[in-house]
Amino acid sequence: MTPRRTFGGTWWGRAWVEALEGRAELDPNRLPRGRTYARKGRVSALDVTSGEVRAFVQGSRSVPYRVKIRTAVFGDEQWSALLDIIGRRAGHAAALLDGELPPELAEDAREAGVDLLPGPGDLKPRCSCPDTADPCKHSAAVCYLVADEVDADPFVLFLLRGRGREAVLSELRARRARTTVVEERVEPGLSPEDAFARAVAPLPRLPAPPAEPGQPVTLDLPPPGVSLRPDVLAGLAADAAARAGDLLRGGPLELTAEEDLARRAVHGDVTRLAKVAGLPVGELRRWAAAWQAAGRGGLAVLRESWQPPRGALLAAKAELDDADLPGETKVWRNRLTRAEVQLRLGQDGLWYLFRRGPQGWLPVAPGTRDPLDAMTDYPASERR
Repeated sequence: MTPRRTFGGTWWGRAWVEALEGRAELDPNRLPRGRTYARKGRVSALDVTSGEVRAFVQGSRSVPYRVKIRTAVFGDEQWSALLDIIGRRAGHAAALLDGELPPELAEDAREAGVDLLPGPGDLKPRCSCPDTADPCKHSAAVCYLVADEVDADPFVLFLLRGRGREAVLSELRARRARTTVVEERVEPGLSPEDAFARAVAPLPRLPAPPAEPGQPVTLDLPPPGVSLRPDVLAGLAADAAARAGDLLRGGPLELTAEEDLARRAVHGDVTRLAKVAGLPVGELRRWAAAWQAAGRGGLAVLRESWQPPRGALLAAKAELDDADLPGETKVWRNRLTRAEVQLRLGQDGLWYLFRRGPQGWLPVAPGTRDPLDAMTDYPASERR
């Protein structure tokens, strides 16, 4: 299954998204729809200029809505302060040219009152739609896609503050030309007190864990006279490698007996495990499929039903009713069923998309906070 599209792959891209979500605290319901619009390619003609973003967003009517997002631009004094900060270290400009925004540059700029990254309320979106929400789903979609632009080139943040790449680099070159050769070669040092007072730079990001664990080497152990067989020992080593991989990818540290059984059944001998556990083989296969698709929450919501507050189901029912699926939405406890699609609310507060197959109802993806986000895993090609 294709992973769900996310926004903000760099720390500065995520800061842009956080600024959008901070602005939307009073009306957060538009954000999931904005993400869906962005994922479905509803945004066109995205154009970032000095202090402004423009785009068209295809909504429910035939004519696209016009979206304009403004940011506060810096004055000459603010630009002078920001360029001073960049010029203090030769590596800052080099990092920017390499597509990186050094955290210490951003922190120094923030302390000097020339924050490149917008804070909550610093974005001013406007849309031609009649929705009075701030932001509406159309401007939210554009904001999410601006995070892609910021990820790809941190100079976009400078442009949104009033000056683009060439203007910034030209001014930096002019400043260097005005300094003496001695000043260019010698950097002022720091006193020990100032050096120790500086904030420690963040550690580099860990590399992503491998998609699948490696196969442990074949062992000739145990020694003669020990009853444990080499193939059993190799199986334990392979399972330990799989468990370590799960933990690296953020899996739960502690598992119940049922969770560990489902996890082992994903790549293990289901028939043998079911016999030892006293479970029907078909049921353990369902457990394994739920664990593989949706982890701990998927297994729990597969095995249990419960009665959530009625209000928690109404918004999800409306989403299913608008999903272009045949039939009527049936509500039972924590489950909403329509045709071959089912949404289940887990006791963890997440919504899980289920589909009916040869093994019955099974989850197809990890849970999401918003039922609309869960429905994005159901392809439009399979709808009515």
